[in-house]
Amino acid sequence: MDRDLVEMFRAGLNWVTEALDAPSARVVLFGVRIQWHIFVEVLLGFVIVILLSQKSYKPPKRPLTEQEIDELCDEWVPEPLIPPITEDMMHEPPVLESAAGPHTTVNGKDVVNFASANYLGLIGHEKLLESCTSALEKYGVGSCGPRGFYGTIDVHLDCETRISKFLGTPDTILYSYGLSTMFSTIPCFCKKGDIIVADEGVHWGIQNGLQLSRSTIVYFKHNDMDSLRSTLEKIMTKNKRSKNLRRYIVAEAVYQNSGQIAPLDEIVKLKEKYKFRVILDESNSFGVLGRCGRGLAEHHGVPIEKIDVVTAAMGHALATEGGFCTGNARIIDYQRLSSSGYVFSASLPPYLASAAITAIDVIDQNPDLLVKMKQNIALLWKGLKGIKGMSLASDPESPIVFLKLEKSSGSSKDDLILLEKMADRALKEDSLLVVSSKKSFLDKCRLPVGIKLLVSAGHSDSDLVKVSESLKRLASELLL
Repeated sequence: MDRDLVEMFRAGLNWVTEALDAPSARVVLFGVRIQWHIFVEVLLGFVIVILLSQKSYKPPKRPLTEQEIDELCDEWVPEPLIPPITEDMMHEPPVLESAAGPHTTVNGKDVVNFASANYLGLIGHEKLLESCTSALEKYGVGSCGPRGFYGTIDVHLDCETRISKFLGTPDTILYSYGLSTMFSTIPCFCKKGDIIVADEGVHWGIQNGLQLSRSTIVYFKHNDMDSLRSTLEKIMTKNKRSKNLRRYIVAEAVYQNSGQIAPLDEIVKLKEKYKFRVILDESNSFGVLGRCGRGLAEHHGVPIEKIDVVTAAMGHALATEGGFCTGNARIIDYQRLSSSGYVFSASLPPYLASAAITAIDVIDQNPDLLVKMKQNIALLWKGLKGIKGMSLASDPESPIVFLKLEKSSGSSKDDLILLEKMADRALKEDSLLVVSSKKSFLDKCRLPVGIKLLVSAGHSDSDLVKVSESLKRLASELLL
């Protein structure tokens, strides 16, 4: 039996020797043959398995001592609640001491006002004052509640009906604050995963709405239809999922940051070709553009039903406050349930809704207001042509006349300092209230800075000549 065991041992040893001597068990390293590597690899494999199966080392838990807690508290530096105040933020605009009409009072001095969007000169209009007075006596000042919770007053419904009748749309919804109209309406319809193609020059209210929507935002070059076309083409061809997503084009009728007018007819053609929806802000065109002041659709001869969502602030041409969104009944009804600015805010003070109704009546009954405003725009353009060191960058029919520097210093900050100096001198030397296009640090618009002149039907010819001559003189002194 012992002999059998010895033979079995020798047979096993021979088998192992043959296995280790096989070509597959040899490694050639730098010309040297190395054997037995399979045995080493197996051994290392067992070691790795054992190490991985063991629990990682954790130091024993113990509570911090009072001294350690005090040291940590002493080392902790909280983040500031507000960003550091820089010199750029230290800006105090002139304070008006009377109504913001074509002429106003600043520091006890009468000045010509080109800084207020009182396009039709309705601030202080007798009929608006009578309407407000009557509404105050009947309804009081505020509504003290949102529209969905005893904040709806009959004058709100009358105002919505009047706006719809004026624009020729099925239904309208009122908002209590003009700027909140856009950053409530956009997130109401645009959600995470949707695609929004927006003009790079849109104002901050729209920018905020885009951010709140959490949609995918793609910007196209300012008022450039070739850029819009290529952007839409790229989205539809390169993104296979885009056909199954909701898609929007967002633009302003009259751009607050440049005074340019959007080519709505071309936008509608692109919208229909690529199957997008259009959200249009008419804050600076409502009551201004078109033969009867009905906005950009009338101006371009485009049926308003071609625009999916139309919004506007009423603090410009109507000389009141609040905002509205108008369109088909389903779009409006959905906002009454889902738009945060409507659902959670106290409704528009009744006297402001009454003033808006009266302002639209005045526009309807006095087409000469629009004619006068357009004449003033043309006269101002004529007076500013040939201004040294600056050029007119706005549209000739826009109520926002925008002057930009012909030669930038390369720094928006330095350009603004120069433009603000020009505006300050116009106020001090010539009693003219004009403004530079200074933006909040929250505003992401990167269009060139300039001087903005907001034209009103209430300006006289002498006012327009005065501001033209003043700016020409200051430009020649400061820019050349």
